[in-house]
Amino acid sequence: MKSKKSVKKRENANLKKKTQDASSLKGIYQSNLKYIYQSKTFILVTFGVFVLFFLLGLLIPAPSVLEKEIFELIKELSEKIGDLQGINLIFYIFFNNLFASLFGLVLGIFFGIFSVASAITNGYVLGFVSALSVNAGGISSLWKILPHGIFELPAIFISLGLGLSLGFPFVYRYFKYYSHKKNYWALAGGILFLFAGIIISAITDKKLRSYQFKDFKRKFNNALSIFFFIIVPLLIIAAIIEGLLISLL
Repeated sequence: MKSKKSVKKRENANLKKKTQDASSLKGIYQSNLKYIYQSKTFILVTFGVFVLFFLLGLLIPAPSVLEKEIFELIKELSEKIGDLQGINLIFYIFFNNLFASLFGLVLGIFFGIFSVASAITNGYVLGFVSALSVNAGGISSLWKILPHGIFELPAIFISLGLGLSLGFPFVYRYFKYYSHKKNYWALAGGILFLFAGIIISAITDKKLRSYQFKDFKRKFNNALSIFFFIIVPLLIIAAIIEGLLISLL
């Protein structure tokens, strides 16, 4: 009897210790890194889409209409920055990237469309601007984006990948429902208008089963934890580096 009580007491102590470890800062980061690894398929998908459209923007001349729109975007951004220097510039860059990352994560709930669209837009615009920089100052001019890109781009990819993972159950339900109904027009429309649906073909059946709607709340909480404990610090570092580089150069 005494032995059973001793075992029970030890089990309770171990459980309490595990709970405390999980709620500690170390435990939170370990949990976040584990969830990022579990979501690697979606992060790699957004990374692949970004790289594809970066190369398109870098290597293929943009149509005149699209080129005009991008120049307008760059002009508008330049006007907003204006004479910002030092800490003010750093804050502007940080909050701009912060909201872009947050929207990419949260709005990914809507079938992952916003996450994929953001990867396409950011990739193409960065490729276009990189092409302009190379034409004006040679390939060495690209080094300017590397220091802050080391921190900023992973933060963006993680945000968009987690957003895509949040929207995936809805896409999965959509395709599963209309496949069962054999409504091929709806499926065709889904592929056309829900671009994220195309990604389904790149994900295995096992991955489909592991991203069900019932786990949405847990995934959303994990995504928010990753946003505050990993993405935000990365964006702070990126903003400081970029702000200092712009001010100095």
